[in-house]
Amino acid sequence: MSFPILTPEEAASHIKHGDTVGLSGFTAPGVPKDTFDAVAAHAVSEHEAGRPYKISLFTGASTNRHVDGALSNANAVERRAPYQNTPDMRTRINAHDTHYFDQHLSEMAQKLRYGFLGDIDVAVIEAADVQPDGRLVLGTGAGIVTAVAKMAKKIIIEHNSAINPKIEGLHDLYMPADPPYRREIPIYSPKDRIGSPYLYVDPSKVVGVVNTHQTDGVKPFTALDDTTKKIGHNVCEFLIGELRAGRLPKEFLPIQSGVGNVANAVLYGLADATEIPPFAMYTEVVQDAVLDLMERDRCIFASTCSLTMSDETQARFFAHDAEFCRRVVIRPSELSNNPEVIRRLGVIAMNTALEADIFGAINSTHVLGTKMMNGIGGSGDFTRNGYLSIFSCPSVSKGGAISNIVPMVAHADHSEHSVDVLVTDQGVADLRGKDPVQRAELIISNCAHPDYRPLLREYLRLGRGGQTPHVLEKSFAFHVAFNETGDMRNARL
Repeated sequence: MSFPILTPEEAASHIKHGDTVGLSGFTAPGVPKDTFDAVAAHAVSEHEAGRPYKISLFTGASTNRHVDGALSNANAVERRAPYQNTPDMRTRINAHDTHYFDQHLSEMAQKLRYGFLGDIDVAVIEAADVQPDGRLVLGTGAGIVTAVAKMAKKIIIEHNSAINPKIEGLHDLYMPADPPYRREIPIYSPKDRIGSPYLYVDPSKVVGVVNTHQTDGVKPFTALDDTTKKIGHNVCEFLIGELRAGRLPKEFLPIQSGVGNVANAVLYGLADATEIPPFAMYTEVVQDAVLDLMERDRCIFASTCSLTMSDETQARFFAHDAEFCRRVVIRPSELSNNPEVIRRLGVIAMNTALEADIFGAINSTHVLGTKMMNGIGGSGDFTRNGYLSIFSCPSVSKGGAISNIVPMVAHADHSEHSVDVLVTDQGVADLRGKDPVQRAELIISNCAHPDYRPLLREYLRLGRGGQTPHVLEKSFAFHVAFNETGDMRNARL
């Protein structure tokens, strides 16, 4: 059978007020585009007519300006999970216009299948190729697509001619069985393939195909500055020290790297750290820096959920397909972020923090403890299951007015039980085998900015005993000072 060709507006008409919609993609790559510009326009017209229009939106991770951007501008999202990074969506979430619950990425697909979050009314899937029997070549991100394609009552396909056809063959699509029938996931090396390069959807569910030509539009990360370069250097020096001490195998181990400028800086540092042998990645996103690592034969293979590359870098990737495509596999987030596989492979987890406290707890999500930034993403999946768990952040932000090392994190995403190493531009605190006071002394001396070390030492001195000597009435003195004066250096202890 051949599927009907729909305009974006015709496709949008199949997405009703109150529907739960699941998407392909992971970050901007692989996420549908034109259909949701039309959905947002429809929402605006419904609101202007005095009628309600909101949908629940479940994705692999963040999306793009066509989905989170356009829909949040139209105030058209009732529920949202698991991760987002669009300023307008962030505003809706913090105003409670959108009810956002922050989910570990590895758990999203299975919690949908378990029925915890209700039915999927419509799945919208980006594809590079569409066959009449329902065989799809996906775009540059996978996410939760295998689960939503199976669960959805209706499927809309966006056939995107802007996707390089050389993407065919890069995917490894596999869905674990649900308990009590689940078996081990047979990935024993980042290179192992266990599924299909194609997504097969039920043709009877497909209501039509929207033809589009839109790139993912991922922006390049900003150039490295002195602070991010120092963080990258410090991480690499720590890993070299672990190799020399024999605490890492001489062959090295697969690495995971989070998203953002600090994570990119760490990857660029690995390009020059030639004492570290060429390595594989088992990660959730492949960023621009990874292509540079591959060009220099530093990264020999990358298993990922998404090619989160700028348009220019992605074009370079596919221009050298014989060299690079054989080094990459794109998997659903149930595999890329799977705790079982992460633990088996011994992945070195490297993630970023908004703030850390002196005892080793990490805040990844909430600015000053209240305002959602992006979400926990996959950091918990890797942190709790990695061979080593490393968190990085600058020691200060906003020209020094904010210390990213605080007495107590204002929101805890990762407890001290999950954090092995903390790195800032100031240095490295190896927290393994240390009690809380020993951790505090290391973090203050090695990671805190000099402007804040006296205040942090005073807080520790004021401790009134106990294994973790917090001073509860002063625990958020840094945050209070910033809210009252705009500068944490004015904290009163």
